[in-house]
Amino acid sequence: MPPAIEPLCADDWPAVHAVYLEGIVRGNATFETEAPSWEEWDRNHHPFARLAAREGSEVLGWAALSPVSRRQAYAGVAEVSVYVAAASQGRGIGRLLLEALIRESESHGIWTLQAGIFPENVASIRLHEHCGFREVGRRERIGQLRGLWRDTVLLERRSRKAGK
Repeated sequence: MPPAIEPLCADDWPAVHAVYLEGIVRGNATFETEAPSWEEWDRNHHPFARLAAREGSEVLGWAALSPVSRRQAYAGVAEVSVYVAAASQGRGIGRLLLEALIRESESHGIWTLQAGIFPENVASIRLHEHCGFREVGRRERIGQLRGLWRDTVLLERRSRKAGK
C-alpha cells in the first residue's frame, strides 16, 4: 500500500526538519547548510501545497512550493522542493509527492513550476522529467556549497490547466 499524501502542518516540523537535514548532509539536494526554523520555513513557502508522505504517523518525505518573486507578474510561478527520507528512497514516494504537488499548484493558479537541481542528482532530474518538467538550461557556477562552485540544471513545467 502506498503512503498517504496529506497536508503538512506545523506539528510535522520535527520530522520534516529531520528529512531536510538528511538532504543537506548528503550534499546534492540544496545549497543550504542548515535547516531553518519552522517560522522561517513557514514564511518562505506558500501557505498551500505543503504535503507530507506518511505511513501511519511516520513522515517519509515532504514537498512544498516557494514563490520565486514578490512581483505580481510572477504570482503564478513557484519553485518546487521535494525531499524523501534516505531510508524511503527508491519506493516512488518522490513521484507521489511531486504529482500531488502539481495538482495542488494548479488548483491554486500556479502556471509554472521550476526546479533547480544539481546535475549530479540524476534521480531527481529524471523524476521531474517523468512528471512533465523540461530542462531549460544549466546555471554554471551559480553558487558555492562548502567552498566548491556548483552548477544547477534549471527545469520547468508549464501547466496545461492554470494560467490560460
